[in-house]
Amino acid sequence: MNARRLWLLFAQTVTVLLAVWFVVATLKPHWLTGSRAWTQAVPVLQAAQAERSPVVEATSLAAAARAAAPAVVSISTTSQTDNPHAQEPWFRHFFGERPDSEPQSGLGSGVIVSPAGYILTNNHVIEGADEIVVQLSDGRQATAQVIGTDPDTDLAVLRVQLPDLPAIVLGHSEALQVGDRVLAIGNPFGVGQTVTAGIVSALGRSELGLNTFENFIQTDAAINPGNSGGALVDAEGRLVGINTAIYSRSGGSMGIGFAIPIATARDVMEAIVRDGHVTRGWIGVEPRPLEPAWAEHLRLPRQARGVVVAGVLQDGPAARAGVEPGDVITHVGETPVNDVPGLLGAVAALRPGEPASLRLWRNGRELTVRVVPGRRPPPAELAR
Repeated sequence: MNARRLWLLFAQTVTVLLAVWFVVATLKPHWLTGSRAWTQAVPVLQAAQAERSPVVEATSLAAAARAAAPAVVSISTTSQTDNPHAQEPWFRHFFGERPDSEPQSGLGSGVIVSPAGYILTNNHVIEGADEIVVQLSDGRQATAQVIGTDPDTDLAVLRVQLPDLPAIVLGHSEALQVGDRVLAIGNPFGVGQTVTAGIVSALGRSELGLNTFENFIQTDAAINPGNSGGALVDAEGRLVGINTAIYSRSGGSMGIGFAIPIATARDVMEAIVRDGHVTRGWIGVEPRPLEPAWAEHLRLPRQARGVVVAGVLQDGPAARAGVEPGDVITHVGETPVNDVPGLLGAVAALRPGEPASLRLWRNGRELTVRVVPGRRPPPAELAR
C-alpha cells in the first residue's frame, strides 16, 4: 500500500514538472537558454518575421503638395461671342431685341513661376478671352495681362500685379524617369483646387495631333477639364510640367494625361518675356514619315533613317536651296533626323537668316544643300 502511494506521488510530481517546463519553454524560453542566447536570437526571429510579412513604407506626398499648391491659381475667362442670327428678322421676332453678342466663360488653371507675377498656362485656356481673372489659393483675385502666347506649344504667359506672390520652384523635366511619382494640381470642373497623385507613365510622347511641337510627359495622375494649365510636380514639389490634355472617351480622366515638360515651357516663357514672342526657324517643306516600304523605292540604304519631303513651298527657303519633293532629309546641320517631330524640332532651333546645311538622299545618292531658314509664320498663316 505504501509502495502504491509513493508511485502515485512520483507520477504526479513528474507530471506537474513537465507541465511547468512546457509552459516556461513556450512563454519564457530565455529562462531556459539564458538571456544572452535569447538576445542573439531576437534579430534572427525578427528577420524571419520580416521575410514572412514584408512591410512597404508609403511615403506621403503631403509636403510636396504644401510646397507647390499655393503657386497654382484658378483662371476664369470671359469673352463676347457674336450671335450669327442676331440681325435676322425671325430671330428678333421670336426673341426680341437682344445684344449682338453673348458672354461666354471658361475655366482653367495656371502656375505662378516668378514673384514678379508671371504665370504659365495653356494658350487654349485664355485664347480669345476679353477678360482674364486669376484667383490665388489664399482667396485674392486680380485681372491678368497677357504677356504673350505660343500656339505651336499651346503655352501662354500672363502677369498679375499683386504683392507677396508665392512662386513655385522649377524642376528638371530632363531628369524624369518612367515610374517617378508626380502630383497634378489644378481646378478641375471648377470645384476648387485639387491634388491628384500618380506616376510618370511615359516620356517623349509626340505625333498626337495636339500641338505642332510635341514632347509630352504622360501620367496617370488624374487630369480633368479645368486642370489645363495647372502644375505637374515631382515628389519634392518642384514644377516639372504644365498639364495640357487628356485622352478620354467620356470627358473625364481615364488615366492618360499629358503635360508639357518644364524645359520646353521655360524656353518659351523666357522668349515671350524677352521678345514678346517665340522665334523659330522654318524652311517651308511638308514632311511625311519614312515608311519602310518606301526605302527600297527611294533607293535608300537598308538602315537609313529620315523624313520624306512630300511638298516644297514655292519660293520658300527649301525651294531656293534646291530641295525637291521625294527627297529624304537625314540631317539638319549635325543633328540626325529620325522622324517628323525630330525634323520640326531641329529646324525650329535654327536661327532665321543664318545659313545651315541639310543632308538628304535623292535618287540613291547623298548630297548636302545650304538653306537660309526664315522665321516660322504663325499657325493660322501656315494653315492658309
